[in-house]
Amino acid sequence: MLYTVLICFLAGMGAGLGTGFAGMSAAAVISPMLITFLGIPAYSAVGIALASDVLASAVSAYTYGKNKNLDVKNGLIMMVTVLCFTMVGSWVSSLVPSQTVGNTSVCMTFLLGIKFIVRPVMTTRESMAQVDSKKRVIQSILCGMLVGFICGFVGAGGGMMLLLVLTSVLGYELKTAVGTSVFIMAFTALTGSVSHFAIGGLPDFTVLALCVLFTFLWARVAARFANKASPLVLNRATGVVLTVLGGAIMLVNWLG
Repeated sequence: MLYTVLICFLAGMGAGLGTGFAGMSAAAVISPMLITFLGIPAYSAVGIALASDVLASAVSAYTYGKNKNLDVKNGLIMMVTVLCFTMVGSWVSSLVPSQTVGNTSVCMTFLLGIKFIVRPVMTTRESMAQVDSKKRVIQSILCGMLVGFICGFVGAGGGMMLLLVLTSVLGYELKTAVGTSVFIMAFTALTGSVSHFAIGGLPDFTVLALCVLFTFLWARVAARFANKASPLVLNRATGVVLTVLGGAIMLVNWLG
């Protein structure tokens, strides 16, 4: 039992920090940990990770929104588009005989972390406000289509792709990008977890409860720190968290 608590604590800590700092999906951290160290079936592990992501993303989104670092309007538009095209991507993926590389999202996490350390996002709210609202809506729809399709086709990487698109394509400043990302991920994780449990049945309740609790607590800590930090400090902290988590997940996958 103590071993189970320890693994869930480490998985929840990594997932919570990744969610609170960078809008990272908990599935990228929790799933490989549960599969490798607790022997939980992959489908059940993903369901637990998605369920953990719901509260963690929700409390992070609330914290970012409370500090006015959340774009609800365009976030809702992108969320609907992402959900629709995730289903399209999943359908296309079922027709393609080739297997996708499972480590794609992990490598992207590691490289994105390095990117935030080397080239921090220093966009300001003032420069964001200069973008035409109609152009922003069109960008949100197109980027949501791309992110949703790739997530449905590959099966992972939603949080990281959203962060990359929001900062690099839509020109969001980092705090607003993370706040909008976790806002979207709360709904996508809820949809994913419900479908997983409906299809595969309920998982081990103890592991589920522990992962949800620890991820929630660490996401709250990370989100509160992130909203108080300066843009440069947040970029550095986000970069370090993503780089460490990316490297750790690659190690866990290698051990598995």
